[in-house]
Amino acid sequence: MEFSWEIIGALFLVASLAGFIDALAGGGGMLTVPALLAAGLPPAQALATNKLQSSFGSFSASLYFVRNGLVKLSEMRLAILCTFIGSAAGALLVQYMDAGTLTKVIPALLVVIALYFLFAPDAGEGGGKPKLNQAGFALTVGTGIGFYDGFFGPGTGSLFAVCFVVIAQLGIVEATAKTKVLNFTSNFAALLFFVAAGLPVWEIGLVMALGGFIGARLGAKVVVTKGRKLIRPLVVTVSMVMAVKLLAEEHPQWLDTIVSFV
Repeated sequence: MEFSWEIIGALFLVASLAGFIDALAGGGGMLTVPALLAAGLPPAQALATNKLQSSFGSFSASLYFVRNGLVKLSEMRLAILCTFIGSAAGALLVQYMDAGTLTKVIPALLVVIALYFLFAPDAGEGGGKPKLNQAGFALTVGTGIGFYDGFFGPGTGSLFAVCFVVIAQLGIVEATAKTKVLNFTSNFAALLFFVAAGLPVWEIGLVMALGGFIGARLGAKVVVTKGRKLIRPLVVTVSMVMAVKLLAEEHPQWLDTIVSFV
């Protein structure tokens, strides 16, 4: 499969924007997966190539957060391990099971996340007593959401973020930073299985990876400098957009009805 320079350039720009958004609030895959499909990649290769490029973006943001002291990897070792195992299990199981059930559940969860950050006045302030210790959080949230990301994926960043805020009682900036570390972990674990299956399109994936790396670094800087006042509304917006997108894909007749009504 050959791609023109125009398509390659467009995918680079899409990945850059997606990396920027993803570092702030997650949801970058809403841009990159449709772009890869539009470029002519089959669905399996599009998903695999997206994991390749998104791994670089999430690594870029994670590295920036670690270097700026927002994350201590020594405190996240168990969460990283559990997330890796969960994502690997999900990537294996999705080859034998239909992910259709999740397309019905996840939009509702994303709406709940958006409403929580919109109406809970103290959401993202941090400082409360954690509802689980670090081991409990790693085993439940790390393994569970890691499995989900390997099995299906949309909304993973939002799910991690809300768990860090609600369960671990972290501020939104620290929650965003730790979310990217676990997001990279789950991306990388799933990518290993896609690579073993020979699915990623490397010439496209690596170009997009460069764009995603640059975009994610810029997004991570915005997280550090702008913090809570920007991240919270973005989480609400991205969660709602993802919910609508998933519902439109699951029930295209609803979208046709709305368009015809308008």
